[in-house]
Amino acid sequence: MAVDIPAKLVMELRGETGAPMMDAKRALQESNGDMEEAKRWLRERGMAQAAKRADRETNEGLVGYRIAGKKGTIVAVGCETEPVSKNDEFQSFAKKVLDTVDDGGVGAESQLDEERTALTAKLGENIVVVGSAQFTAGDDELVTGYAHPPANKLGVLVLMRGGDEDLGRKVAMHIAALSPRWVTRDVVPAESVDEERDIFANSDEVLSKPEQAREKIVEGMLNKRFFQANVLVDQEWVHDSSKTVDQALKEAGAEVVDFARLSVS
Repeated sequence: MAVDIPAKLVMELRGETGAPMMDAKRALQESNGDMEEAKRWLRERGMAQAAKRADRETNEGLVGYRIAGKKGTIVAVGCETEPVSKNDEFQSFAKKVLDTVDDGGVGAESQLDEERTALTAKLGENIVVVGSAQFTAGDDELVTGYAHPPANKLGVLVLMRGGDEDLGRKVAMHIAALSPRWVTRDVVPAESVDEERDIFANSDEVLSKPEQAREKIVEGMLNKRFFQANVLVDQEWVHDSSKTVDQALKEAGAEVVDFARLSVS
């Protein structure tokens, strides 16, 4: 027989935990009206529900960044559907993740795991912190950011030496559009280059050519299809297709030190 729980107690538990009414009532019934035990029951239930949802894709959510003086922080928080991404509680949690990383650095978001789990249970969707990054600029450096409107599902943080904020924002917009993986060729892992070279060398396109010409053809393919697609400074500048990013930066006396591109889709 179910324990009769006063409505006032149910409302009190809801107020303290944010749990739906029926969950709050059941928690109190399961714990014979003990508030602390009811809270524990809700947490355990939330963890179980979150575990069941953990493998669901999170193709919606929010990316947010903050620039404060020489420091820039960016975070991405994912959910499953657009309506939840617009939910006040989800947006409040996403802001809290940004605040936490801004204050404590990358990795500090792990402090919010219990709250994230509880929100997953409450909203009925898998909610994850997709990623975070933080840059602190030196004396001759600056940090800029960009979040792609209107959904803010994609964002970029850039650490740049020289130049100005306008150029930094343009670089961030370029990175958002073309998704480079590295700043310059010299930081591309050798194994990645070797793998691409082998793929090109063993392609029908290359094997159909005279053997003495194959090496040169492969190098040309590496330049155009790998480096120009994946290395920031080798890419065609989205704001002026007549030049590369490298040329645009040099004209402004600037260079990109590092960048972070985060997306929830």
